[in-house]
Amino acid sequence: MAAKLAVQETADALDWDRRIWACPGANIYCGSPWGAYKARRGLAVRRAVVTGDGADLAFIQWQTRRKGPARFIHVQGGPLLTQAGTHRAEAVFAAFIDHLALGRLDILAIDYEQFETRDATLALLMHGFTPVIGAHDHTLELDLTQDLDAIQAGMEQRWRKALRKAERNTEVTTHFLTDRAERLSAFDDFTAMFAALRERKGFATTLQPKAYRDIAAEDEHLLFLDVREKGERILVRIAHLSDTRCTDFYTASNARARATGAATLAVWRFVERAKAEGCRVFDFGGIDPAVNRPVFDFKRGLCTHVVQHNPLWIYSKTPALRKLAPVLLSLR
Repeated sequence: MAAKLAVQETADALDWDRRIWACPGANIYCGSPWGAYKARRGLAVRRAVVTGDGADLAFIQWQTRRKGPARFIHVQGGPLLTQAGTHRAEAVFAAFIDHLALGRLDILAIDYEQFETRDATLALLMHGFTPVIGAHDHTLELDLTQDLDAIQAGMEQRWRKALRKAERNTEVTTHFLTDRAERLSAFDDFTAMFAALRERKGFATTLQPKAYRDIAAEDEHLLFLDVREKGERILVRIAHLSDTRCTDFYTASNARARATGAATLAVWRFVERAKAEGCRVFDFGGIDPAVNRPVFDFKRGLCTHVVQHNPLWIYSKTPALRKLAPVLLSLR
C-alpha cells in the first residue's frame, strides 16, 4: 500500500521557481513572482510541495482572503502535477484539500488558466468540484505548428494588408526588452497608456500596474515588446511563455499606434518569437465579443479558432455554496 502523501509548505521562492520550471506545464501563475504580486494586492499567499514515496508529485501556490468567517482560497495555473504526480492526481488533490482544513463556509476555487491536463480534470471531477463557465470564458488560439507562410495565408485580407503596411514603415521599430531598466521604463509608459485607455473605453480590469511594475520587469517568463515610431514609444505589449504556449497578456498604446498598425505588427512579432521558442500555441488571452467587439474583431483577423477557457472549479464542504458557484466568478 502506498504511503500517505505529505504536504510541505515552503517559503523559499528561488528554490520553488527552480523546481516548478523544471516541470512540464509550468506557467507564470504558479511562479513566485505572481504570488508576490497577489500578496501586494492584500492576499495571503502560500506554497506547498506534495510528495509521496520519496517523489515530488505536485507544486501548489494558493491565495487566501477572508470575509468574516469565510475563507476564499484561489489556485491559479495549478496544482502543477509532476510526471509522477499525474498517476496519483486524485490522491494529490485529496491531500491538498485535507491540508487546507476547510470549514463549512470556506470556498476553494481552482483555475488552470489554460494549463489544465486530463489527469487534473479527472481528479477535480472525482472530488466533486463544480465547473463554472461564462460567455467570456473563451479565447482564440493559433496553431504554431504551421509555418509562417501558412499562418499568413490564413489571415483575413485586412490583417495581411495592415501587417505588410506596418512592416514597410521604416519609421516603426519593434524590440524585445531584456534589460531591467528598459523594462521598467516601458512599464511606466504602459501604465500611463493603459490608464488613458481605461478612461476612454471604461473597461474593467483586475490589473494593478503599480503593484506589478518591478515584479513584471524582473520576470524572465514575460516578454516585453516595445514598439516605437521615430524613436517615440507608441505601444507596449506583454505576453507570457510556457513550454508549449505563448499567451497574450496585456497591451496599451496611443493614437499613433492605431494610425501605424502597431498592434498588428506587435502580435505578429509575438507569433514569430513564440515559434522560435518552440511553442505550439499562441493564445490571444481571451475574447468577449458581446462586450468588447472592436478587440474581438481585431483578434479574429489573425485566426478564428475559438476554444473554451478552462473552467473555474469550485469546491466547498457545504453543498449550498457549490450551487452559488456562478456568483463566485468574481474570484478570477
